[in-house]
Amino acid sequence: MNQSVQERQGLLKKALIGNAVFSILSGAAILLANRWLVGFLGLSDKVSLAILGVSLIVYAAILWLNARRPKIRITDAWIAVAMDAVWVVGSYAVIFLVPFSVAGKWVIALVAEVVLAFALLQWLGIRRVRKSDQYV
Repeated sequence: MNQSVQERQGLLKKALIGNAVFSILSGAAILLANRWLVGFLGLSDKVSLAILGVSLIVYAAILWLNARRPKIRITDAWIAVAMDAVWVVGSYAVIFLVPFSVAGKWVIALVAEVVLAFALLQWLGIRRVRKSDQYV
């Protein structure tokens, strides 16, 4: 059974694009509502989340570029899985270390769960590509 590269990489491509869209929307929301978000999270007025917003937009662009390749670079996909895992672990660490508002803690945890879902989908997509490559 000989599948095309596009068929084998379908799940991975969709997961990377979904992650990119979520990341760019999150980054844009952070940049547009920076002051409001800082207050909502219960942080000091001196804090800015602009670097986080810009970083998410750059990350989204990298994910998008990899997903749009005719053949996705599996190493880059593994890096995305690893970075998403670090995001999740880091999110739960800061929930316990930073005095966020209760609502802020819930939002951070919810975003971490969405990122975890993308990491899992990307991991499954990588497995599917590798498994199908064995039979080509």
